[in-house]
Amino acid sequence: MPRDRGMKEGTGLRAPTREGVLRAADKIAALLPPTPLIPFDIRGVTVWAKAECLQPVGAFKIRGAWHRLSDLGDEARARGVIGVSSGNHAQGVAWAARELGIAATIVMPSDAPAVKLDRTRALGADVVLYDRAREDRDAIALALVAERGATLVHAYGDPWVIEGQGSSGIELAAQMERWAGGPATRIVAPCGGGGLTAGLALACPDAEVLPVEPEGWDDVCRSLEAGSIERVGPEPPPTACDALQTPATWPINFAILRERCRSWARVSEAEVAAAQRFAFARLRLVVEPGGAAALAAVLAGKAPVDGRTAVMLTGGNVDAARFGDVVAGGD
Repeated sequence: MPRDRGMKEGTGLRAPTREGVLRAADKIAALLPPTPLIPFDIRGVTVWAKAECLQPVGAFKIRGAWHRLSDLGDEARARGVIGVSSGNHAQGVAWAARELGIAATIVMPSDAPAVKLDRTRALGADVVLYDRAREDRDAIALALVAERGATLVHAYGDPWVIEGQGSSGIELAAQMERWAGGPATRIVAPCGGGGLTAGLALACPDAEVLPVEPEGWDDVCRSLEAGSIERVGPEPPPTACDALQTPATWPINFAILRERCRSWARVSEAEVAAAQRFAFARLRLVVEPGGAAALAAVLAGKAPVDGRTAVMLTGGNVDAARFGDVVAGGD
């Protein structure tokens, strides 16, 4: 796999703020109902699952995409937007773009799950495919941005996107107060580039935020351990967690995570599959592999629980045949 050069942060981009998260939460609350908070017991302790897999696009990514695109001015809207995604951010951007009348093009890997490719196209976005092993997705996206004068809507390295993802934490805080008797003490979340975890840290400043990554795709864990941004190792292993396959976080995310994250976890493919089966059998939810990573850490005892621990179930976009194999106990 070639080294993904990565797109540098745009010059002059503002830092994401809690005030921005609150503004994003107001925008989302006017647009969509809150996703459910579902209690379940593990080892005799109640844990609270935030079912972001039930969003209209099947993932939390709709939040950041809406906050970003709805803040664009008329001239920027007319030039369109470019996104890069394995599928969930793609659908979020495509959905928001359709609602706002903005042209969207998404650069997606050719091996992305068919359900994600099909749904992105069905939402009206143009899809540009690339070979994950041989091509640089960011270079393709930047070329399209330069050619069209379009706005890049990065999946995690964007202050609006971070704030939008953090709106889930504002919802969660209100739900925990009502149903759990107090705010979340810990939020366990799947982590790719760190957009959601950074947003949650801004939204819930008194809660521990614990990022979870698949083994081998652990750039955020590596970075937190090293104290500086680290990439995934050479030739990272195959993973079913396509939504979490990011080569490295960005400074805009890491600046928040470094200050707020004191623990983190890596989960195996078997642990992720077990979490998918648990969610289906116990919570009656279809959760994709990447969306089940935080639940996997909790079930495996890699993330502690204390009665006010919340777990983010971040996506439910999974091919039916593959999900059937997992539920049946296949690899």
